[in-house]
Amino acid sequence: MAALTLTGCNNQSGKMDEKPAANNGDAQSEFKIAYVEVDSLTTQYEFYKVQSEILQKKGENIQKTLAGKERELQNAANNFQQKLQNNAYTREQAEAEQARIQRMQQNAQGLAQRLQNEFDEESAKFLKAVQDSLDHFLASYNKDKKYSMILSKAGLLYADKAYDITADVINGMNKAYKKSGGKKAEEKKDDKAEASKTATSKPIDLKKAAENANKNPLKK
Repeated sequence: MAALTLTGCNNQSGKMDEKPAANNGDAQSEFKIAYVEVDSLTTQYEFYKVQSEILQKKGENIQKTLAGKERELQNAANNFQQKLQNNAYTREQAEAEQARIQRMQQNAQGLAQRLQNEFDEESAKFLKAVQDSLDHFLASYNKDKKYSMILSKAGLLYADKAYDITADVINGMNKAYKKSGGKKAEEKKDDKAEASKTATSKPIDLKKAAENANKNPLKK
């Protein structure tokens, strides 16, 4: 999964030069900071885990579909070459079969591209849904906590555990997910796997399948 950007707020005006020096201590005492371990969020946030598994299955189905099309194309090309070598075609038949295989090749290429685009779109929607959920929770959470900044630990060289709010964030987001019907969705995730269009943390490689589908079977 692409790294999530944890958003926070900064309540300082930035016009430090306009404040008397005597107020600097008060300003610093009001500055509160916290951080979240994003890796823990992606492994313990139920929404992320459930939807990742759903699209992982979708990705596996895509790979199986493209592999099947590749086998069909290869078999057709091999059969054509064999019959061509055995003089089993008239000129017209050979040309017709060659055109048919070329159409198969074009269709396989188009299918691979379409499936890749759909998968990329669903992945982007999923990442946005996770980020939106995080943003919404942090905005609500910070109404009481009043942190000036909430950071991702991934970008920090050192962080005191006293500033770690990961457990609060995970627990809070999971509670919100359950309230929104997440528990029911999780129980039925296997039934939804075929029809649902969401994303996964495990990327699939359709590029190779597309390249294989692009190979001209008549140049073997």
